[in-house]
Amino acid sequence: MAEIVLGIGISHSPQLSTPTEVWERHAERDRSQRALLGTDGEFHTYDELLARAEPGLADALTPRIWEEQYARSQAGIERIADELAAAQADVVVVFGDDQHELFLDDGIPAFALSLSDSLWDYPPSPEQLASLPSGLAEASWAQHSPQPDQYRGHPELNGHVARCLTDAGFDLCVLRKQPEGRSLGHAYTFVRRRLGLTSETTVMPVFLNTYFMPNVPSVERCYDFGRHLARAVEEWPEPLRVAVVASGGLSHFVVDEALDRGVLEALRHDDLPLLQDITKGKMRSGTSEVLNWVAAAGALKGRPMEVLDYIPAYRTPAGTGIGMGFCLWRQGVLRK
Repeated sequence: MAEIVLGIGISHSPQLSTPTEVWERHAERDRSQRALLGTDGEFHTYDELLARAEPGLADALTPRIWEEQYARSQAGIERIADELAAAQADVVVVFGDDQHELFLDDGIPAFALSLSDSLWDYPPSPEQLASLPSGLAEASWAQHSPQPDQYRGHPELNGHVARCLTDAGFDLCVLRKQPEGRSLGHAYTFVRRRLGLTSETTVMPVFLNTYFMPNVPSVERCYDFGRHLARAVEEWPEPLRVAVVASGGLSHFVVDEALDRGVLEALRHDDLPLLQDITKGKMRSGTSEVLNWVAAAGALKGRPMEVLDYIPAYRTPAGTGIGMGFCLWRQGVLRK
C-alpha cells in the first residue's frame, strides 16, 4: 500500500529566492499597485495603505532585519529540503495554484489533475524575461530551469485518484496533454528547484484555483478534497512512499500577521472550524494560497504539525510584503 510519510508547508515567494539588495525592487513593485488586499479584506491603493499603516512598521525595514529574515528563510528551506530527502519519497504530491500558466481564460478549473506521463517546465524566452519587473526576473532561477525540464508523472496512480475523487463528488478536470506553449507553473517548479527533487522523483501536481473568481472552492471544500485525495493515494496497492507539499502563501501582498498566526495555529491543532472562520474577503489575492495549505492539512489529517518558522517579511512602511511559513507534518497521531 502507498503510505504518506511526510507533509510540508512552504511559501514560494520570489522574495525567498532573491538577496536582500533585491527586496527594495519587490517593494517598488508594491508601490505601483492600485489593488492591494489589506488586512481588512478590502482592496486599497498603496497610498491608502500607507496612510492607515502602523507607524512602527518602518522599523522593520532595516538592512539588519532584512538580512536576519533572509538567513532564517534560507535555513527554513534547507531544513525542509533535508527532511524531504530523508523521507525518500517516491511520489511528491504538490497542492498549488496555477496563475495563468497552464490554465488561461479558455478554462480555469476549480480542481485539476494531470493524467499524462510527464509535464514540462518551459523557461521564459529572453523577451519574456526582459519584460518582467527586475525583482521577478532575479528570482526566475527558482521558478524555471534554464532549459526545458521534464517532471515525471504517474498516469495510473493519478487516474486512480481522479476516479476516487469523482466518486466522492468532486467535479475534476483532467489533462491528458499539456497545452501547447504553456509551462508547468511556479507553485510546482519551485518545490523541485528549491527543495532538491531529482528528475527521478515522480511529482503529482494538484491544481487548485485559489486566485480567480467565481469558482474558487471554499475552505471546507479544499479540506475535504485533500482528505479524499489522501484516502485514494493510500488505497493504491503498490508500496509507494508519498510526501505531501502545500506550496505558496501565507499572506501577501500585504502582511497579515494575525491571519497567518491564526491559520498556523488552526493547522497545528487540525481545527477546521477555526479555518472556516476566515472570511472570504481575506482569502483573495496572494493570501488565497492559504487554501493550498488547507487542502494539504486535509490530506494530512490527524498528523502532528510543527511550525519550523514564521517570518512576517515587511518590505514597505505600508505593510506590504509576505508572510513566510515553513512547516512539517510528521507521522504519528495528533494529540489535541
